[in-house]
Amino acid sequence: MLKRPAIPHRAPYVDRSPPEVHTRRRRLRACYECDWLCALPPLTAGEKATCPRCHHTLARRHHHPAQRSMALAMAALVALMVAVSFPFISFSVSGVSNSIELPQTATALISFHQPVVAVVVILTIVVLPACYLLAVMWLQLGLMRYRPLPFSRDIARALAHLTPWMMADVFIIGALVSLIKIAGLAQVSLGLSFWAFCAFAFLLLLTSQSLDADWLWFSLDHEPLAPQGAQTGAPAAAQQLTGCPTCGLVNRLAKTQKTRCRRCGEHLHARRPHSLQRTWALLAAAAVMYIPANFYPIMNVTNLGETSSSTIISGVVELYQSGSWPVALVIFIASVIVPVGKLFALGWLCLVARRSHRLNAHSRTVLYRVTEFIGRWSMVDVFVVAILVALIRAGTLMSITPGPAELAFGAVVVLTMLAAMSFDPRLIWDAPLPRKVPSHTKASQGSADG
Repeated sequence: MLKRPAIPHRAPYVDRSPPEVHTRRRRLRACYECDWLCALPPLTAGEKATCPRCHHTLARRHHHPAQRSMALAMAALVALMVAVSFPFISFSVSGVSNSIELPQTATALISFHQPVVAVVVILTIVVLPACYLLAVMWLQLGLMRYRPLPFSRDIARALAHLTPWMMADVFIIGALVSLIKIAGLAQVSLGLSFWAFCAFAFLLLLTSQSLDADWLWFSLDHEPLAPQGAQTGAPAAAQQLTGCPTCGLVNRLAKTQKTRCRRCGEHLHARRPHSLQRTWALLAAAAVMYIPANFYPIMNVTNLGETSSSTIISGVVELYQSGSWPVALVIFIASVIVPVGKLFALGWLCLVARRSHRLNAHSRTVLYRVTEFIGRWSMVDVFVVAILVALIRAGTLMSITPGPAELAFGAVVVLTMLAAMSFDPRLIWDAPLPRKVPSHTKASQGSADG
């Protein structure tokens, strides 16, 4: 009878125990949102560790993390290949028909002198998600072997920066809104690519949620010893410490030179340099671009030789008057409420960041989380125009062309997302600055003391 061979010492990382079991070192984390220094507890599959101060998720464990992410990434990549290879949507009206493939939603904008919007569309729905999936597969393949593959650290660093810009799920909502808009004007049919892209968007979401970044970085380079003298239950910045935003490792800040993470090489700062100034500048640019985005037409519709222009607000009104009030509500929230709400919310957070009080710091942190999460959903209107421009091309009988507001509104979405990323939420939890005492008050106090 053959004996089953024992697992060697250098067994695949995926077959090893989690970090909490594999090492006895104290694993510290500085919360990304409130800077609270705490120690990670032992975690099993299905459990997560949250910050005791602001309840931000610090780490999350999954069953078979490497195999799960690898399987989901491979399935999502296959679905994406199918989605770009077959017809996406087709329409027919008065004997005239047209069918488009997924990449045409971007390439059609180039013929109408909208190359910037075309690049944004193809990057957010195809290129960046494909790069993300390939990166996940590359990393997990290394973890399932005896050692990580080359460039694994650089690729793992890039994953965190790619996630906010993948908008396959937003594109699906835009496609559904487009179908409702033209359902009463023409006969529409969905191709195999549409259903494949829906599956791809769902699998991409599962892939991003299945990635265990803490286990991934521990497998790539374990974890160095915690800085000496680090005390949990206190802010990290007060101890000249900071947590790496990429791999989570706690590092001691150097006083005379720039500090890099000991594990992943990321640049480290106690607080993001000029965070408030950058956020204000991006918000001001977004506010300026929001004016032409609403006053200029976002698309021009030609029907039986007559051309009419439609702005964001007029498009919402038309949908409401035609009886599609749920779709009108979605567009109104995504294109009007969300951008304006982000401008006011981030502006208010910048104003009160230096005057925060611990009693309401948690509510302000929740506001920041909501603002950061909903920003990408404003791209719905941009995707709607991209799909309609590519699909409705029947000359004077029926055609749709993009308006100048398309680029302006896309700039608003990108700028508000960058503003949310540049704002440092740890400023909300910092102690408020001491109030300046007027000079005449100091003089009177000095004379009284005398």
